[in-house]
Amino acid sequence: MAERLTRIAIVSEDKCKPKKCRQECKKSCPVVKTGKLCIEVTPASKLAFISEELCIGCGICVKKCPFDAIEIINLPKDWKRIPLTDMGPTPSSCTATCRLPVPRPGQVLGLVGTNGIGKSTALKVLAGKLKPNLGRFKAIIKPQYVDHIPKAVQGNVGQVLEQKDERDMKAELCVDLELNQVIDRNVGDLSGGELQRFAIAVVAVQNAEIYMFDEPSSYLDVKQRLKAAQVIRSLLRPNSYVIVVEHDLSVLDYLSDFICCLYGKPGAYGVVTLPFSVREGINIFLAGFVPTENLRFRDESLTFKIAETQESAEEIETYQRYKYPTMSKTQGNFKLTVVEGEFTDSQIVVMLGENGTGKTTFIRMLAGLLKPDTVEGTDIEIPEFNVSYKPQKISPKFQNTVRHLLHQKIRDSYMHPQFVSDVMKPLQIEQLMDQEVINLSGGELQRVAICLCLGKPADIYLIDEPSAYLDSEQRIVASKVIKRFILHAKKTAFIVEHDFIMATYLADKVIVYEGRPSIDCVANAPQSLVSGMNKFLSVSEG
Repeated sequence: MAERLTRIAIVSEDKCKPKKCRQECKKSCPVVKTGKLCIEVTPASKLAFISEELCIGCGICVKKCPFDAIEIINLPKDWKRIPLTDMGPTPSSCTATCRLPVPRPGQVLGLVGTNGIGKSTALKVLAGKLKPNLGRFKAIIKPQYVDHIPKAVQGNVGQVLEQKDERDMKAELCVDLELNQVIDRNVGDLSGGELQRFAIAVVAVQNAEIYMFDEPSSYLDVKQRLKAAQVIRSLLRPNSYVIVVEHDLSVLDYLSDFICCLYGKPGAYGVVTLPFSVREGINIFLAGFVPTENLRFRDESLTFKIAETQESAEEIETYQRYKYPTMSKTQGNFKLTVVEGEFTDSQIVVMLGENGTGKTTFIRMLAGLLKPDTVEGTDIEIPEFNVSYKPQKISPKFQNTVRHLLHQKIRDSYMHPQFVSDVMKPLQIEQLMDQEVINLSGGELQRVAICLCLGKPADIYLIDEPSAYLDSEQRIVASKVIKRFILHAKKTAFIVEHDFIMATYLADKVIVYEGRPSIDCVANAPQSLVSGMNKFLSVSEG
């Protein structure tokens, strides 16, 4: 029986509550009725246990469970013919990876797939942190969650890099990754972007056969992403391997020589495809179809055309226009100058600039949370807007479930059928309803935060980095949700976004930030997408 594992049974530890139900799963199971112990659970159990060998995959327990805690997943037929790693002692903590990605010497391998599909698991297996790496190679891995680094690393940035420096590259990498400004600072005092650059530097200064980077672009602005990508590519030698997990498809395209896609069931099992060229690999991931295996792993393809929501000139004429004057604001040593501009209803304005150029400051000035120091020209007043704001960093303090949070904050919206179909269903909020807010992962928190922001009635929606913690698939869905909502509600959105593909898809107009970050910056007037993107790229290169 054990030879032919044809299905995985998953029991959710969060949802399964044997003390609060009548063990319907066990009572309704046809295998249990024949006297076999397929499902074992009592009112005193913490969790139901399902035997995958005895399970016949009828799915009755899935339908009968009052808490939707059970999932039975049928596996590909040739599952056992491919090397398989299976994590966790019980089905509830199982993440299996089918076929491991195979890196090539002197080339960068990119991994792309949804959250929970086993990308980080594959890296851990290859790094020897989980069996079955036999320890023949020295592998160094940059972790996914850089905000956990201060708990494990003590000392200041310079000392840590000095200790790890095996390639005499410390000085060069500190210049490339802009770490000289924080070289004497304690690791625990670094911001998210600084921690990310520090983590990349720590990996890059060491000697190893295999270098692995798990989401190296998180927290970084576009310019820093390109710099980080150049540093990662500089590690290539004829006998070294580099593997990168990345959700920003533009960075993945720039960074990789070839790509493996991962598909399957998040949290249950993941299958790694054979390697493809970069262009082919990204297109296969977006299409949801693997031609070499003749297998469709997603019902619909992920498509996004920039022109699909552009309006005619007559429609734009009917929109209401709002103007804001030239103004400036000084905070400590930082001065921001905002050039006069205008925006309309049903418009998304994307703000592009490096970290520390004052994008959030401008958002707060529009929201009326900050008063400008000087305003030029008395003929234009700063309009007063009702504003809904999603901050960059989301720290959950709410001590209850997502359902209670939505009911308390956006009661009218979250019960409205239009809002449910336009926002909540695509963002898959329904599955999170009964989970505690403080226990949500980064991606789940981000989806709830976007839902809360759009659910609040407002004139302007200010959304700071909606792509953070979301995987490539969720980013495209979130972009479509925001764009459709702003268009239908006839409101305006100002969005700060570093994912280039997401920014390009969302933007009707672009505000480009120039100057020296954290010292003196200028926010230009809103301009068209093409001219704004070209200007931003020329500023980034200069």
